[in-house]
Amino acid sequence: MQILRENKKLVLIVILLVAILIASLIIVQIVSKPSQAPPPSLYPGEVTQYQGQNLTSIIDFLGDINQHPDVAIDGTQYINQTTYRLSVTGLVSNTSEYTYDELINNFQSVQQVGTLLCVEGWSITMLWQGIPIQDFLQEAGASPNATTLIFYASDGYTTELPINYVVQNNLILAYKVNNVTLPAAAGFPLMLVAQNQYGYKWIKWVTRIDVSNDSSYLGYWESRGYPNNATVNGNPSNSTTLWEKIPVAEVIAASIVGIAIIAVVYTALRKRKNQQMRSSSSHR
Repeated sequence: MQILRENKKLVLIVILLVAILIASLIIVQIVSKPSQAPPPSLYPGEVTQYQGQNLTSIIDFLGDINQHPDVAIDGTQYINQTTYRLSVTGLVSNTSEYTYDELINNFQSVQQVGTLLCVEGWSITMLWQGIPIQDFLQEAGASPNATTLIFYASDGYTTELPINYVVQNNLILAYKVNNVTLPAAAGFPLMLVAQNQYGYKWIKWVTRIDVSNDSSYLGYWESRGYPNNATVNGNPSNSTTLWEKIPVAEVIAASIVGIAIIAVVYTALRKRKNQQMRSSSSHR
């Protein structure tokens, strides 16, 4: 009877271990399985390719934004096109202010494909159309002593970039994406296309450019621990979740190792108990 009871315990332990393994595999599948969404539709007039390069759809871009609401510090900004103004201030000869129509009609417009890489792990590659920032600097008469551009948004968000970087990389303030006027969630009326910079430099809803010599200025996320140098090949802080950090294979391996350890411990305890039983029997 004792042996039968011990065998029942063994069977229950094995069943428990198998159940743990199955549960681990199910959890991994749920976490790693991509959401099944219908094929995205396109905005009227939206392009899907540019010079042979495939582009992320606006719908997919907005989907990424919806899944990561922390990309906006105060929710989507809905800016009135009629009352909107872009200001250029600071170390300039002429402080300037522009209406939306003046921006669209009085400045040259350029197109460039740019990839926004977020520190949370997602990225989009899209066709951006807008105004070279160096055109604003020339018109405002930026001081040769200026080193930094500080960008301000309608929600209070700020960030900065060196003037040399902005000019050398021909960064633009975009008002269109994939040939479509920027949707509100994507930054209407203007979004900084910060080529080769992580996403927290791609400021949306831009309302002011301040020409400065304060190269130590820290923007919204930079003042909260993110590095001022956000080049894509750098090492910015990030808020990646635990599940995003651990590959699926490692989760499975950890589960198997855990089960193996439990099995080894149980076997050792059972062997010790059997030895104690044999020792007890020999002394009778």
